[in-house]
This record gives sequence, structure tokens and C-alpha cells, in this order.
Amino acid sequence: MLIFPAIDMKDGECVRLRRGDYATAQKVAENALQAAQSFEADGAKWLHMVDLNGAKDAHPVNASLVFQVAQNTGLKVEIGGGIRRMDTIEYYLNSGIARVILGSAALNNPDFTTEAIRTYGDKIVIGIDARDGFVAAEGWLETSSVDYIAFAKQMEQLGAQTIIFTDISRDGMLSGPNLEMLDKLNRAVSCNIVASGGIRNAKDITALRKLGLYGAICGKSLYSGTLKLADAVAAAGGQNEA
Repeated sequence: MLIFPAIDMKDGECVRLRRGDYATAQKVAENALQAAQSFEADGAKWLHMVDLNGAKDAHPVNASLVFQVAQNTGLKVEIGGGIRRMDTIEYYLNSGIARVILGSAALNNPDFTTEAIRTYGDKIVIGIDARDGFVAAEGWLETSSVDYIAFAKQMEQLGAQTIIFTDISRDGMLSGPNLEMLDKLNRAVSCNIVASGGIRNAKDITALRKLGLYGAICGKSLYSGTLKLADAVAAAGGQNEA
């Protein structure tokens, strides 16, 4: 199982939120590059980055930080937040980013999502962020009436190969991942499922691995010290570069 350390960017700084609330933003590292280099030194192969300003403004805001990380580390970088256009996807992928994540756009613009998947295949990841089982969008500021399982099946039909699932109520809370929702999702679709939100320690990683998931995103736990990246990688069965 892959481990994805996370870097969330807001106003040029490396921050973490609680349950997606922008008002709770707390600086957790001096800068994105320094954090990324530390993760790489501890055994990471992949890095999950989110442009929080971009998610709200519907266009890239912190792209320069993303490129700085990609160009100055050996990490494979995936980026989400504010990706609504084909030229934005091309902009990222042509600049050394490994994968882009579609969240709000996947929910609100299935034609765009279809075109993106058809054009870029497995370089497109679908982010499904759920509040009480319903898909949220626009930086988690809006919640739809779309069930997360139904939406995942729709994305699978479009050809999506990887889905990142976040239970918003667990995000940044160190309360443990929602194993029940993740297991249900993993059984419902053939896509690779990446768990996000709530991971606290190596026991959580072990539990996710037992579900047969593709990967796990770790953010708050790494910055707060409840989980060491090396321990996460070990609990995941060793880091590969899938």
C-alpha cells in the first residue's frame, strides 16, 4: 500500500485544517519544499499536495510552490485544488506533475471529466470528499445530494482508475479513518482507493492495509508526531512506486 504524505497550501504557507474549515488553518512547516524534502528523506516516493486557495477560487493559486517541490525532489507529486480546465491539467502535467486530482469539477462537470480521463488516463485522479455520505465540493463549502458510492460508480464508468476518499468529519481530527465507508467503497468499485482523513498512527495504516486499499494519505499525524513516516511505510508493507 502506498503512503502519501500531504502538503496543503494556503496563502503560500504549509498548513493543516480541521474538517476542511479554512478558519482553522495552522502553519505546520516552514515551507513546502523543506517539508517535501524531509518526507523524501524518510522514505516517501509520492507526495499529495492541495492548493486550498485554488479550491476556493476555482483556479491554481499556489502552483509555483508545487513546481518548486517537483523540480527539487525526486518525489512523484499529485496536485488537487482549483483544476477546472483542460489547459490547467496540461499545465501541471507538462511541468513535471505526475497526477492531477479532480474534485469539484468531477462532480459539476462530467463532460470535462470524461474528456480529461479519455485524454490523460491514469494521470487523472478523482477526489471524493463526503460529508455524512454526500459529496462535497468547492473547497468543501458546499454539500451536494449525491451519494458517495453512486458518484464513485459514475466515475468508474467514465474510466477513472484511482479515487481518493475523504470523510470530512474525520479530516485533521486524528480520530481514525472511517473504515466502514472505505470498505464499502472499495467493495463497490474496481478503482484503486486511497484513504484520506483521520489517520492517527501505524495501527490505522495496518487497518487500511487489511482492507486491501491502494494507498493512504497522512497529514496531521505526521506534523503532530502521532505517526512517523517510516513507521507508516513499514505498516503499509513497504513503499512501492506504483
